[in-house]
Amino acid sequence: MKGILVVGASRGVGFELVKNLLKSGEKVVALSRNMQSLNKLREKYPDRLYNISFDLSEFEKFELVLSELDRIDFIPSTVYYNAAYLKNKNFLEQDKEDVYHTFRINYFSYFFLTQFLLKKYTNPIHFVAISSMGGVQGSMKFGGLSAYSASKAALNNMIESLAAEFSSTKYRFNALALGAVNTEMLQEAFPNYKAPIDALGIADFIAWFGLNGHRYFNGKILPVSSSTP
Repeated sequence: MKGILVVGASRGVGFELVKNLLKSGEKVVALSRNMQSLNKLREKYPDRLYNISFDLSEFEKFELVLSELDRIDFIPSTVYYNAAYLKNKNFLEQDKEDVYHTFRINYFSYFFLTQFLLKKYTNPIHFVAISSMGGVQGSMKFGGLSAYSASKAALNNMIESLAAEFSSTKYRFNALALGAVNTEMLQEAFPNYKAPIDALGIADFIAWFGLNGHRYFNGKILPVSSSTP
């Protein structure tokens, strides 16, 4: 079964992305820690939505994910890396656990999941990382987001490096550097901030890009923002 893998799909952009893809007739595997909203959605699309419960911070156990993909005979054509951890905390107050967890979710999990997927599948795959303008060199930066922005910069650099290393293959790697999007995660970090775009609106574009962007881009970090960030 060919389909789409969405990592981080239980809420916000990821959840709207899954709904968009299902409405378009795609088969989707959703990988997320929280299954409540996804299991409810699966009742509506029992033949096209498959949910795998997994905590990305435990990336040492990715073999469990691959065994689940084998069980449903799944072959990904597009992989969206959407899960992220965002914490607004002053630099001098951040401890090791804050920084380590940010990088475990936003960078290391994707590094090792990509290794697993590339070793397993030889078919063409478009890897789309949902990144942030905070990780783009020269963009406006904000206090409290030093670990988050650095982790997204690492993710962007990985995407560029993988595109170069696998340029002779049919794998494609791109990142969409989003500006502020009105999601629960943003509200938790910045309770009084109102973003100019919502998850539903941006999910339409992300869905299209994942299915079509590999025809025009590879190794690109594309700003997707109507604001700064």
